Amino acid sequence: MLKESEITNFINQDILDSKKRYARIAEKYYNSEHDIKNYRLYYYDANGELQEDKTRSNIKISHPFFTELVDQEAQYILSTKKQFIKSDISELQHELDKYFNYNDDFISELYETITDTIVKGFGFLYAYKDKNDRIAFQSADSLGVVEVRAKDTDDGCEYVIYWYVDRIEKSHKKIKRIQVWDKNQTFFYVQEDDGNLILDDSQPLNPRPHVTYTKDDDNIYYENFGFIPFFRLDNNGNKQSGLKSVKELIDDYDLMSCGLSNNIQDGSEMYWVVKGFKGDNLDEMITNIKSKKHVGVESDGDVSIKTVEIPYQARKVKLEEDEKNIYRFGMGFNSTQLGDGNVTNVVIKSRYALLDLKCNKLEIRLKSFLRRIIDIILKEINDRNSTDYQSENVFFEFERNIITNSSDNAQIELVKAQTEQVEINTLLGLASVLGNDILVQRICDALDLDYEEIKDKLPKEETIENLLGEGENV
Repeated sequence: MLKESEITNFINQDILDSKKRYARIAEKYYNSEHDIKNYRLYYYDANGELQEDKTRSNIKISHPFFTELVDQEAQYILSTKKQFIKSDISELQHELDKYFNYNDDFISELYETITDTIVKGFGFLYAYKDKNDRIAFQSADSLGVVEVRAKDTDDGCEYVIYWYVDRIEKSHKKIKRIQVWDKNQTFFYVQEDDGNLILDDSQPLNPRPHVTYTKDDDNIYYENFGFIPFFRLDNNGNKQSGLKSVKELIDDYDLMSCGLSNNIQDGSEMYWVVKGFKGDNLDEMITNIKSKKHVGVESDGDVSIKTVEIPYQARKVKLEEDEKNIYRFGMGFNSTQLGDGNVTNVVIKSRYALLDLKCNKLEIRLKSFLRRIIDIILKEINDRNSTDYQSENVFFEFERNIITNSSDNAQIELVKAQTEQVEINTLLGLASVLGNDILVQRICDALDLDYEEIKDKLPKEETIENLLGEGENV
């Protein structure tokens, strides 16, 4: 078992890890807390010293492109309306539906894990037994999960440390809860700020087995999973955040947009140019302009109003270019694309091409991730029902849905119906050559019906001949 000092060292090293540091930046961008929030303006004073300019406008607006790109990918990959974890064995499919396809809790936790994966580069689900004594899953914040391996080259973890800030007291002290998981049990600790780890006395069993339950005799029973019940989903091979490819573009867009807002704000006032002012007090002149709307000048003097021309067009072009590249390199769907007005299904599908490509890459990893979960679920199903289902009895099918043009859909259905009608009429014309059995089989193929299921319900051969005769008369 890990010593308390070792646990603290592992947590501190993990906080300094480069991937975790970037993941924290990505989390801020997902929550619309961009670098523009820290943007400051400076100038050199008369003595040549750098000073912060607090008189000029410094508008700080975050444009949440990354939030949109993440939510697009997470929702699109789970947009299937059908079962996505499937089996050809009906009894097994019924069991799988209880755990996955029709389990809103699992779908919700999987969505959170996928979102966490895209944002931070990796996400975690952990398994537990619910009140129905059935394995369930919950998303874990990947920033608080520390994987401890005996060697860096090991595939599996020897321990998993999971920590989170439970609360912040009035004295601003952070109270952290720390869990140390191995293959058999979990240790619970409490830490105040960066102090020593203390065993959590709020836990009746510490260490506690993975699963505990009480029977009628009030005796506590327990069991262990035999593995550490944390499952990691990676966004890519390098576990990089989806922000990596678009951060600089988003920062540039923020800078250009806020710069334009600052220009408009600072240039909204008129500048009065006074030549040959008749008087000694500048404040008096300003008061006269504001209240009396006049000012005295010498005979050769003049008063004019100047305005500043804002460099709007150049910024507008740069903003449009940045936006296009954000969706291009972020591989997202840009809903602001107008096109030429001829929005057919082909055009719509082409606009989803980059998002499809990105989701296809993540889907490969998602299937491998779900396969590890399926293995432990099948073991529970087999133990409960005395069955012998295998992993190869389960497959995954993601049919992502996109918006379509209803006019196109209606035209496609019309053409399909007309094609079927022509094919059936052709078959009826060949009835005397094909024979009734072959004729009915071909008609079932044309209508996408299962001949084996309906053949016993078909009328007798004499009735079919009579129907064909009546059709010819018509």
